[in-house]
Amino acid sequence: MIFEAKPTVVGHRGFGAGSPGGYAENTLDAYLAAVAHGLSWVELDVQRSVDGQLMIRHDPFTPDGEFIVTRAADELAAAGILRLADVMAALPPGVAVNVDVKTIIEDAPDPPHRQTAPLVAEALRRYGEERRLFVSSFDPSLLLYLKERKDTLPSVPLGLITWVNFPVWHAIPAAANLGVDGICLHIGTLGLRRQEPPRTVIAMEKAIAMAHQAGLEVLVWSPTPEMAVQLARAGADALSVDDIPGVLAALAAEGLQSLPVTAPGARHAFPWRRGAFPWRRGASRQRGAFPGK
Repeated sequence: MIFEAKPTVVGHRGFGAGSPGGYAENTLDAYLAAVAHGLSWVELDVQRSVDGQLMIRHDPFTPDGEFIVTRAADELAAAGILRLADVMAALPPGVAVNVDVKTIIEDAPDPPHRQTAPLVAEALRRYGEERRLFVSSFDPSLLLYLKERKDTLPSVPLGLITWVNFPVWHAIPAAANLGVDGICLHIGTLGLRRQEPPRTVIAMEKAIAMAHQAGLEVLVWSPTPEMAVQLARAGADALSVDDIPGVLAALAAEGLQSLPVTAPGARHAFPWRRGAFPWRRGASRQRGAFPGK
């Protein structure tokens, strides 16, 4: 089981995409704000630097327009872009992490030892025994790489992400036949916010039930509070959200929110308060230029 609380609320890029509440996405303040609101899961994006370190960034380029893969980790850190190691060291041990792996076009021509997948495998060896992880990606080859090496890696569940409005009748069998553990669906894939004839949309309850029948857990990304209630009633296992206070309030009002699964005392033992951390927000406060997960 990936998500024990049903539905588990996951902090998308920390406290949400963009800068909700003034917390820039994929920054330490954003992850810690999600924890302070009671979340037991956060989601972050990783991609590789030129010197082979995993950096936390959704877009493939820096705020000044340089591609992440062309810059060294120290340069990126100076620009306010965190290393994966920074976040893993700062998060309370009871907080689980959905690692969304952004492979890059250089993974096609580069030799295998320089590609993103081996770096992720090494990160799983380092962190997979320390906290609960869930690795997701749009790239099925990344998931297969990790799956083929499961005997040499900690037991970490894997999930396929499908794109905005991707047809659910392709998404669920794709994940099932890859042999992964979860499917990460955009809200449009389940017919939310789409204007289509009814015959072209599979009811979300049926889609989620069929995913469960295939042995998949279902995470849905970027629902509004109102959508979160619908998805919880339909049986979604996890919701990766941009409005944490709004979603928590909406679920609580309907009696749908389970208690977060957090290590005993982990939240209260960590002395979080806004502004308590010295990391510069500056450039990393900018809203991501690319839509999507």
